[in-house]
Amino acid sequence: TEGATVVNISGSRSSKTFKPKKNIPEGSHQYELLKHAEATLGSGNLRMAVMLPEGEDLNEWVAVNTVDFFNQINMLYGTITDFCTEESCPVMSAGPKYEYHWADGTNIKKPIKCSAPKYIDYLMTWVQDQLDDETLFPSKIGVPFPKNFMSVAKTILKRLFRVYAHIYHQHFDPVIQLQEEAHLNTSFKHFIFFVQEFNLIDRRELAPLQELIEKLTSKDR
Repeated sequence: TEGATVVNISGSRSSKTFKPKKNIPEGSHQYELLKHAEATLGSGNLRMAVMLPEGEDLNEWVAVNTVDFFNQINMLYGTITDFCTEESCPVMSAGPKYEYHWADGTNIKKPIKCSAPKYIDYLMTWVQDQLDDETLFPSKIGVPFPKNFMSVAKTILKRLFRVYAHIYHQHFDPVIQLQEEAHLNTSFKHFIFFVQEFNLIDRRELAPLQELIEKLTSKDR
């Protein structure tokens, strides 16, 4: 069912993910939380949808949503990879004022300047590795989250934001051509409401899309 939940006119393109989808095991508590999130999203009230459900663990809620955002961004970027090339995007940027250099602190300690497709490949692979690490993102019931979980989640979300920022600034035309605009806006709005609700990304980091954020969130105050 890779990407089968998204039905759009561009047909088969929508099912192309950039990296393999990260599945939350069915029958697990996290799966139930994901279903809860999807149900509240269906009501159309995004502010309500991001709130911590009563009696739930914040770490677990952040974990489930982080996996979900990874999958969403994975699919959105997957639809425009043909347009994001070494030639079109020799640097990873979000408009003329913002350029990103890659470092993950382990394999690449000193930030390197690289093309957007290379940067996003590094970034999504790095996120995938974090999500697959059972000591960081435990999928088994009763296994506690590590003490540094929130700071890791914040770094993941901060980096995932950069993929949205790059798509909006550099590839919005193909997004419109592919009729993915509503999908992108809804996904990003959900993401922003979520990080605002739990104060997960520093305002400075959100600067490349500040105007858009104000536009998307002002209607829902």
